[in-house]
Amino acid sequence: MRLTRFTDVALRVLMRLAVVEHEDPPTTREVAATMQVPYSHAAKVVARLQHLGLVEARRGRGGGLALTAAGRTASVGGLVRELEGTDDVVECEGAAPCPLRSDCRLRSALRAAAEAFYASLDPLTVTELVSSPTGPLLLSISNRPSTQG
Repeated sequence: MRLTRFTDVALRVLMRLAVVEHEDPPTTREVAATMQVPYSHAAKVVARLQHLGLVEARRGRGGGLALTAAGRTASVGGLVRELEGTDDVVECEGAAPCPLRSDCRLRSALRAAAEAFYASLDPLTVTELVSSPTGPLLLSISNRPSTQG
């Protein structure tokens, strides 16, 4: 199963925010640059994460992005389900519907496989995704100047 670019970016944004908790909050532009994604795409992702209550965004001086408590403890499986939607892995309906769609065993097998994929991600939280060595690596790739002297 392949995740959409949107879901990939959303997970990486959440991971990035999980490791900058004790620094000045980064802006969407800074997170986009660090994660090497277009700003416009990152802005759409941040807006969706805000809507889900996972990210808080503050404007102006001293503003930036912060992970909420819900964002830190969010299940990765739940996030992927939410961001990917509930569509089937293959399109059986649509402009050229499959003639097997009413009695196809493949369709149900693929649904079960997708659910097993999500279920394997369910126990993981965003905080757990950034445990060592990932968290320190995320901090090292920051394009922000160090605030430590």
